[in-house]
Amino acid sequence: MKIHEYQGKALLRLFHVPVPEGKPAFSVDEAVAVAEELGGPVWVVKAQIHAGGRGKGGGVKLARSLGEVRSHAEQILGMQLVTHQTGTAGQKVRRLLIEEGANIRKEYYVGIVTDRVSQKICVMASSEGGMDIEKVAHDTPERILKSYVEPSEGLAEEQAVALARGIGIPEDSVGQAVDVLRKLYQAYFETDASLAEINPLILTASGDVRALDAKFNFDSNALYRHPEIVAFRDLDEEDPAEIRASEFDLAYIQLDGNIGCLVNGAGLAMATMDTIKLFGGEPANFLDVGGGATTEKVTEAFKIMLDNPKLKAILVNIFGGIMRCDVIAEGVVAACRAVSLSVPLVVRMKGTNEDLGKQILKDSGLPIIAADSMAEAAEKVVAAALAHGAS
Repeated sequence: MKIHEYQGKALLRLFHVPVPEGKPAFSVDEAVAVAEELGGPVWVVKAQIHAGGRGKGGGVKLARSLGEVRSHAEQILGMQLVTHQTGTAGQKVRRLLIEEGANIRKEYYVGIVTDRVSQKICVMASSEGGMDIEKVAHDTPERILKSYVEPSEGLAEEQAVALARGIGIPEDSVGQAVDVLRKLYQAYFETDASLAEINPLILTASGDVRALDAKFNFDSNALYRHPEIVAFRDLDEEDPAEIRASEFDLAYIQLDGNIGCLVNGAGLAMATMDTIKLFGGEPANFLDVGGGATTEKVTEAFKIMLDNPKLKAILVNIFGGIMRCDVIAEGVVAACRAVSLSVPLVVRMKGTNEDLGKQILKDSGLPIIAADSMAEAAEKVVAAALAHGAS
């Protein structure tokens, strides 16, 4: 789950990380009122969407008068903001953050993620903060310092000092930077975040260290422990099909292809999509029904896939372990009848009660295309999608 910048800064304030004064605004008049309340000679008008690169896309503007605040708010609110993270369709801006300006002396980057290889938490920092951090990571990765933290111990002061000095924080400000790093780590750990990022972390002209941006992603499996974070959820920023899938405990992500995938297990789902691409097809979605797929869940999964106007065929790929093949087969048959399936369907299943599952499919009388291997299934579904598209 993602949240907006202004919500991330609210979290940072709870952990006493210094951030500029600012408030969200949902209308042009509200944006001007917030600027008046903040006072000062300079304000920043920021689009709030769940994507980076807003500045380059025209979603962040500096205002030196209330008139400019109004003009920028009118321009940004309602715009379809396109960034390198939104895709070509962009994302509609429905809310703003109005913030006091900052006298920036230097920009840095700080980020925290969980490293699955080391099974530790990785704290990253760079002297090259700002809009081009992805380019820095790609072209000059040596400029991004990393420190690995044992979760049971937390970010040690000496680790934070090494990072602060390593990215060139002036000695007089190292203490502040260390404090920010350790408090950011605390925020990351205590909220069950999967990503905490400040880009840029700034050094002001007076030597203060402040978080000028805030990006948080959270582990959805831990959200039951954080109702206050769930309250931040903005459904306008999420794909309607993905929202609908989550209501049925389906792991679903919409993609740009035309071959629907229904699979049990995230790893098998990824392998299935790779195999489809290997045979020249393009997956329309990632869909993991998990180990407890009921007829209702499978039916809903079919409905969600069929709502995609690009869909030309569906591949069901099941490994019967915890979930038996016969149960999935019954769900597939019931789903096909419930939704009046209008595209070709290829089914491959292996594992527990495999023969019984295949017999259920065969006895259904439905035009289901059977396959024994992943390669055969992928080859058949790609061919079926092409034939259906041509018909």
